[in-house]
Amino acid sequence: MIRYDLVCDNAHEFEGWFGSADDFDRQKERSLVNCPTCGSPRVTKRLMAPSVSTARKKEERRHAVMNAHNQEMIGKLRELVTAIKANAEDVGDRFPEEARKVHYGEAEQRGLIGKATAEEARALIEEGVEIAPLPVLPDDKN
Repeated sequence: MIRYDLVCDNAHEFEGWFGSADDFDRQKERSLVNCPTCGSPRVTKRLMAPSVSTARKKEERRHAVMNAHNQEMIGKLRELVTAIKANAEDVGDRFPEEARKVHYGEAEQRGLIGKATAEEARALIEEGVEIAPLPVLPDDKN
């Protein structure tokens, strides 16, 4: 995971955690990175000093940040995500189209997972189609 210091065009400072530098860029392109204070999608990375990470430092940080309770919660979330994926049809980029078909009774009622842009997700929600993103958990992209 990479932690970035971020700032919006209204000078609100905050941090974000991403699986990779490319992950930040992809999320920003899809308007998924927004200021938690004002909601602005115009967010940029701030200059940061490089952090040299060793295996020992990484393990020390992991133990400092993740107490037993957090580890248990993440484990339960991971189980839930695994169960959802095991019991849903992955329709990939066709998710918005397939979700609408199920919602309007044009296709069999079933669980779906797939991909949608932020704009597509907003449109689905506005139409009353019930959707929710699956969480990306620590270590999923490491």
